[in-house]
Amino acid sequence: MINREIRLATQVVGAPTLDNFTVATTEVDGEVLVRTDQIGLAATYLELMRADCTIPVPAWQPGQRVGVAAIGTVVRSDSPELAVGDLVQSMTGWSEYSAGPATQYTRLDPVADPGCYLGQGPTAYYGMADVAGVGEGDVVFVSGAAGGVGSLAGQIARCLGAAQVIGSAGSPAKVDYLVNELGFDAAFDYHDGSFDRLRELAPDGISVFFDVVGGEQYQAALQAARPGARFALCGSLSSQLGDAAERFPVPDHAAARARGVELLPFSCHHTPDQVAAWREHFTTWLGEGRFVYPQTVVKGGVEDVPAAFLSLLQGSYRGNVSVRLS
Repeated sequence: MINREIRLATQVVGAPTLDNFTVATTEVDGEVLVRTDQIGLAATYLELMRADCTIPVPAWQPGQRVGVAAIGTVVRSDSPELAVGDLVQSMTGWSEYSAGPATQYTRLDPVADPGCYLGQGPTAYYGMADVAGVGEGDVVFVSGAAGGVGSLAGQIARCLGAAQVIGSAGSPAKVDYLVNELGFDAAFDYHDGSFDRLRELAPDGISVFFDVVGGEQYQAALQAARPGARFALCGSLSSQLGDAAERFPVPDHAAARARGVELLPFSCHHTPDQVAAWREHFTTWLGEGRFVYPQTVVKGGVEDVPAAFLSLLQGSYRGNVSVRLS
């Protein structure tokens, strides 16, 4: 099968551009052949495109296909494990087709919106439930709450019994989205000043901070933290275009200790147990009408995926982002 895929042309230095990507034509063949239907995008991919990648997995090299999560339909199978027409998930990245052994693919239950399989749910659930241990009575602040992880994390906190969930976002429209569509108790535009807005919305302080942004919002959360507050530190989007030290700044441990704050940096490797825990709770909460799956689906060809990825990094979308191939 002739296939088109997106490869890394050059590793990223500073801000990524379309010149960092190229379209390549290949031939794919294997025990199972899958047509890619939808490709997941995540800001984390940017780190894997850098020569000074700090994530403890191999960085993508020039000439290598990029991307990770994808879902598709089996179009040919020589395996008894998968049949033509099965919906499957794989880590085959930005390509029109993929092929390989059946063990490379996970069969999925058919759902009305298969895009939900591509979201950041395992990370959000693991960070909020297992790392931060959110429960009854917590006052939770989520930075970058309109993004893929944050938009799920805030809803998870509410479902776990938090007394109040506050989110920050980058525009009035996103603030409205958090409160009126995702059910956050309150939200604010961080351009209006995180320190004063957080103090106003949580006058008695916050007990949990789920951070994907860092920078000023981390400092604001530190000032608003109750003694014993738990900070689940997931990312630092505010500095994602700097060098390695700037992209992953070391939290101010002394200031945190002085305020009695527990710093809990984490990463989620989407292990089978983590994925299963998320899907079990997500399915239950969705069925009970307590959860909204926040997503933006971009339609286009595989050649349009890099542009959609750059738009994600620029904050153009809400929720979990994927490209549905046409």
